[in-house]
Amino acid sequence: MLFWLVMLVLLTAVGAAGYCAYHVYVLGDSRFRPDRWFQPRPEPRLGVSEQANIDGRRKLLLVRRDDVEHLLMIGGPVDIVIEENIRAPVPAATKAPPEPTGPVFTRQPRSFGQAVNE
Repeated sequence: MLFWLVMLVLLTAVGAAGYCAYHVYVLGDSRFRPDRWFQPRPEPRLGVSEQANIDGRRKLLLVRRDDVEHLLMIGGPVDIVIEENIRAPVPAATKAPPEPTGPVFTRQPRSFGQAVNE
């Protein structure tokens, strides 16, 4: 059993080395760096903010790039830009709810042993 486990680990190591060699020598990818595999991904610069269907073929898209948005109509005979250079809305600062000024409990406190309905 231990022999097969060692063989599996060895085969996996050979496969990983072959994969790295393929990228470096065959594809000529000198930027192949395994240390980048576990870094966080950069924030995406391009995305679709909203979309709306107009009819069966056409669609309105609000496309965001960095901090600028563009309104596009796609799917018809011609794709057109309806509005460009729309500034993305800045999220409003979250306000804390106001502190209550009155008492939290409005009923009189009961003494020990006093019934609920008294």
